[in-house]
Amino acid sequence: MDFNDTIVALATPSGAGAISIIRVSGPQAILIVSPVFKPKGKKVLAEQPSHTLHLGNLVGGHRNLDEVLVSIFRAPKSYTGEETIEISCHGSPYIQQEILQLLIRKGCRAAEAGEFTLRAFLNGKMDLSQAEAVADLINSENAASHQMAMQQMRGGFSNEIQKLREELLNFASLIELELDFAEEDVEFANREQFQNLISKIQTVLKRLIDSFATGNVLKNGIPVAIVGEPNVGKSTLLNALLNEDRAIVSEIAGTTRDTIEDEISIGGVGFRFIDTAGIRETKDVVESIGIKKTFEKISQAQIVIFLLEAPSALRSSLPRRQAGPPKGEKLSEISIEIEKIRNRFPQKPILIIINKIDRLSEKELQNLKTDLNVSLSGVEGSHFLLLSAKTGAGVEELKNKLLEYVNVGALRNSDTIVTNSRHYAALLKALEEINKVEDGLNANLSGDLLAIDIRQALLHFGEITGEITNDDLLGNIFANFCIGK
Repeated sequence: MDFNDTIVALATPSGAGAISIIRVSGPQAILIVSPVFKPKGKKVLAEQPSHTLHLGNLVGGHRNLDEVLVSIFRAPKSYTGEETIEISCHGSPYIQQEILQLLIRKGCRAAEAGEFTLRAFLNGKMDLSQAEAVADLINSENAASHQMAMQQMRGGFSNEIQKLREELLNFASLIELELDFAEEDVEFANREQFQNLISKIQTVLKRLIDSFATGNVLKNGIPVAIVGEPNVGKSTLLNALLNEDRAIVSEIAGTTRDTIEDEISIGGVGFRFIDTAGIRETKDVVESIGIKKTFEKISQAQIVIFLLEAPSALRSSLPRRQAGPPKGEKLSEISIEIEKIRNRFPQKPILIIINKIDRLSEKELQNLKTDLNVSLSGVEGSHFLLLSAKTGAGVEELKNKLLEYVNVGALRNSDTIVTNSRHYAALLKALEEINKVEDGLNANLSGDLLAIDIRQALLHFGEITGEITNDDLLGNIFANFCIGK
């Protein structure tokens, strides 16, 4: 990219709409647009002040392309820090292309993906972590991801890192100064104060690193696997949660042979539900592959919903009859299956759902609740709910229960939450170097050895905010942006 170019791109989604916005940024932005814009009055666009709006016609050759509204943002008081024009035109794809081609003929270059925000970063309008938050904000699909992106874009994360970096840099300067007076054995950096600073930095870094576990799932949607035997109503439950017929439902066992995923927002938090193939012994090759995928999805899920069928569970909990199963035999088998998941994934919440309660009488329902409390009480870390996916009874209670599993305390308190894997990796490396500095202090190492580890920690802090960067890193980050932003 040549950052002396004046660039142009459609800033709104392509396709027909009420209006579209075309953004122009660069040293010649106002000078390029001014000759092709004919204002309603006698004003000359190039002579107008910043942050003003002007109605007029955009002219290409001898044709009026459209009646438009032109916004002027003069450097450095613009998004990019450069001379910027935004043209609001009618949302016809034909008009959009005609205006873009006109401006390119007049001297603009088509913008690359993320080039406007990249210029904003290079011109000091935002740091690198704030620039990355712009992409997160554009892609936010629920209240939680929106709030985290807004908090980061306002500089909450950057400010914490910048403050730590400045304090560490001050001590680093004092230690470097000591090296200049090595022969005189002078100590400028108070070691006790330095030790307190290192402890403070470790505490903050550990908190930020721990927040990534929450931030990553909140940003991408919390995966919830719906598992159980065939025909217990897994697909019906998925449809009830999504409020649409997303999965095929039939009385034939093994209908779902592959995983089906979809996402909804519950209480502002995104949940990604995964309808899996029913778990059972089968000789069907395709169904066997689906069951194998089920266990893969359980390992990837944050929460597991284990679905049972109420009539089957009730029959198994009744006193033994002639040729009938022993009391609780079915539930005991289910408890064993749940324990297998619990032993393999000890930290994974398992929510046991008893479906199809609409087929039970009130007395049968009470008997089932009593038996469930006894049979499943020994399954540690598990809870059960009764519902009817067919009628919707109990579905709202399930949604509320799922929210209880999510740690949104930090989000509600507007604490800084790390959501970016690049930031997470840099924080881990910074903590590693800070721990080395602490070890050096405890071992009374010389200032020149301490300075090496301090410089490395400062480097990793700088990588987050962009004080230290390279073209490859910037290319990878901004390649994920949409064109026009």
